[in-house]
Amino acid sequence: MKFARGRRLVALLIALALAGTAAWFLWPSDPPVRGTELTIPVLDGPAGDQRVNLDATYFPPAGGGKGPAVLLAHGFGGSKTSVRAEAVRLAGEGYAVLTWSARGFGRSGGEIALNSPDYEVKDVRQLIDWLARRPEVRLDAAGDPRVGIAGGSYGGAIALMTAAYDARVDAIVPQITWYDLADALFPNAAGGGPEGGVFKRMWAGLFFSRGAPDTGGERGAAALGALTTPQGQRALTGREVACGRFLPEICDIYQTVAERGEATPEAVERLRQSSPISVQGRIKTPTLLIQGLHDSLFPLEHADANARAIAATGAPVQVAWFDGGHDGGDGEIDWLHERTIAWFDHWLKRDGGAGIPGSAFEVSRDGGRDPGTRRRVLLHAESARYPGLGGTERRTVPLTGPEQRVANPPGGSPSSISSVPGFGELLGNLNSSITMPGQSASFDSAPLTAPLEITGNATVTVRVRAEGRPDAQDGEDAGEAGDAEAPREVTLFARLEDVAGDTQPAVLPNGLVAPVKVAVPESGTADVTIRLPAIDHRFDVGHRLRLTLTTTDLGYAGPDAPSVSAISLASPGLTVPVAATLRTPATGPDAWTWALPLGAVVIALVLVLTGRRRASDDVDPELADVPLRITGLTKAYRNGEKAVDDLSFTVERGQVLGLLGPNGAGKTTTMRMLMGLIHPDAGEIRIFGRRVTPGAPVLSRLGSFVEGPGFLPHLTGRANLELYWRATGRPAEDAHMEEALEIAALGAALDRAVRTYSQGMRQRLAIAQAMLGLPDLLVLDEPTNGLDPPQIREMRQVLIRYAERGRTVIVSSHLLAEVEQTCDHVVVMHRGRLVTTGTVRDLLDRAAASNGGPRRLEDVFLTLIDQTANGAGDPAGIGDIKIGERA
Repeated sequence: MKFARGRRLVALLIALALAGTAAWFLWPSDPPVRGTELTIPVLDGPAGDQRVNLDATYFPPAGGGKGPAVLLAHGFGGSKTSVRAEAVRLAGEGYAVLTWSARGFGRSGGEIALNSPDYEVKDVRQLIDWLARRPEVRLDAAGDPRVGIAGGSYGGAIALMTAAYDARVDAIVPQITWYDLADALFPNAAGGGPEGGVFKRMWAGLFFSRGAPDTGGERGAAALGALTTPQGQRALTGREVACGRFLPEICDIYQTVAERGEATPEAVERLRQSSPISVQGRIKTPTLLIQGLHDSLFPLEHADANARAIAATGAPVQVAWFDGGHDGGDGEIDWLHERTIAWFDHWLKRDGGAGIPGSAFEVSRDGGRDPGTRRRVLLHAESARYPGLGGTERRTVPLTGPEQRVANPPGGSPSSISSVPGFGELLGNLNSSITMPGQSASFDSAPLTAPLEITGNATVTVRVRAEGRPDAQDGEDAGEAGDAEAPREVTLFARLEDVAGDTQPAVLPNGLVAPVKVAVPESGTADVTIRLPAIDHRFDVGHRLRLTLTTTDLGYAGPDAPSVSAISLASPGLTVPVAATLRTPATGPDAWTWALPLGAVVIALVLVLTGRRRASDDVDPELADVPLRITGLTKAYRNGEKAVDDLSFTVERGQVLGLLGPNGAGKTTTMRMLMGLIHPDAGEIRIFGRRVTPGAPVLSRLGSFVEGPGFLPHLTGRANLELYWRATGRPAEDAHMEEALEIAALGAALDRAVRTYSQGMRQRLAIAQAMLGLPDLLVLDEPTNGLDPPQIREMRQVLIRYAERGRTVIVSSHLLAEVEQTCDHVVVMHRGRLVTTGTVRDLLDRAAASNGGPRRLEDVFLTLIDQTANGAGDPAGIGDIKIGERA
């Protein structure tokens, strides 16, 4: 009867699998999306008499019929091909999508005018005219298509500017873009506007270099042909090399600014003509503003200014901060698409009748690591109203520190580093800053007694005192050298840092600094209130807030003349914003996370019903007290190459054994077979005399940690351990929770959410989880990964103490010096085969006797691997000791 039931269950599972496979293949696929390449002529310029051809691609709605239209704009330096993938996705959702290369980019004609109302805005308005003539596009009236505009950076700005000049635009989704381009390139965190701002030199250089002559492709060849005679006698001029694809007047302004290192009135006026600040009160279109947390070019302040200006007209506005930006980050491509689609679906497809989707304010936050993929999980905190950069409440954090002297070096070099504009993704988003000695002053808070989540701009008031020039002669000060009444202009860069401890580098959230220019009388001081960069960052318990002010920063232009200033706190408090209304939705695991355990239970039941009789007989009484014996273990890949090849060894009680071998040696495969996760092709594994099979009861005596820890990030460490133990189905008293925690020494961190843990803390929690129930056999893969030297030393003592209580520990590690100090026995593998086994002491002694002088385990290991690879066998004569022998 039991076997009949088992067969029926197996048949049911097979039928379900076949049905799922058939559904996968038979489910109707989405209709294909195909774009049509075309050229659209437009007239622009102040008088509307400049003819330009725009290179475009049109994607009709998938499946035919009419649909709303979306204009999809690209970023600066890109072209229509930059947004093709998103255009295909939008067309697949039933939208008519038009992409184009803006004037001066790609294969389009014209010169770059920075989204000027006289040029790019006129171009886009004529693209809307073109859409109104398409039969697939839904119209609100003759010549008025139902249309939205989306785009990032340069494309986001054109969405805002077009909405201000064309009332036919029904919805926009601008991303990582600007409110005031002059303020973006000449910021001043002390206020006063771009006229007195600090030149964002590196970003400006990258900005204009991307508009330089394109020497590749058809457009590049044509450009060079126009600039040279057949004999090649005419060379590119300096202006043409610097920014050949810009309007001449824009290029001239940039060259002047780059030489002077500060804004001119002409530059400010021109940049603001291409900015939403110039059209306040005219953008009345439903707007979803998406801004990046990692963005030193257009930081969060720009989205905030756009949101306030648009909301003042009564237009619906939502704001979202995501894990991306010009400096890198995750990017959240799928999330951005979903938010954009939801916004357009509401305003373009449903006539705005239903409730507005999403929340008024949303921000991406670190949710830890996904247990399966090990990728970072992002959670989205939401609020029913946008709190602005001042938060819903303000708190004061006291800072302390004496007055400190800081120097600006000659030429402003070497520079401190906060971010590296344009290279954030390449460098992995630097989250720790580099400060040059003698160029910074720092003021710290006391360690936090409760976590603090800052969302918005913190502010602080500092006092700056100018001192004499560092190169002044005796009896000469700066006042004697020049006009004693003229104030000195001091440039500073303020940053708010997260300090976890004295031995760890300070973390600079999102690599953002606040540049400041302050005029200081030569004989006095000046107090300046600094608005620090807008961030969303959690400062954990025990961490300190640090205000650091430097005289230089790699991304900005500073004064060339050397000078010395003294900086102190004018007010001892740092005022920080808190968005108390932000909440992270309680999202449970996906359905499959529940279905998989259920399926595992069913399969386990089948295995138990069909295999109980055989399993009960598969015991070797002579090995009942032997923690592990592996005999003839073999496992091959599909291509026939053996990951583990005829491996045999035995481990006794009380041993700490190091499983060693280079990458690809078969260590992890061996451990996975040891845990019953995969089947061997040949051979067997016995734990305390019982053969290991999937679900074997003897596996309850084994604790393991292999291939990285996996936890639910929103739960505390303690809750994760309790949930894990309950999942085993064993009594709570058998967990020995307190003993495992004492051994792992997690301390107070156990009651914090796992998403706040460092890599080292996650490792320690994983070790504690493996030790639950105090298993007789503990198997750990790289247990010291992510730990600092003091934590590695503590982990070493944990493992030694654990074995001293009569249990057995197997450690796989590449840190051979640590293995030498922790383990008393080793097994060395190479290419799936056993190279040698023995006690650590015997291996070292015999190697020393064979080669003369003391040897390290690392030397022995490398020698064995090299000689095994060369077919030399075991020349040291140390491979004949059984692992079970005592030293």
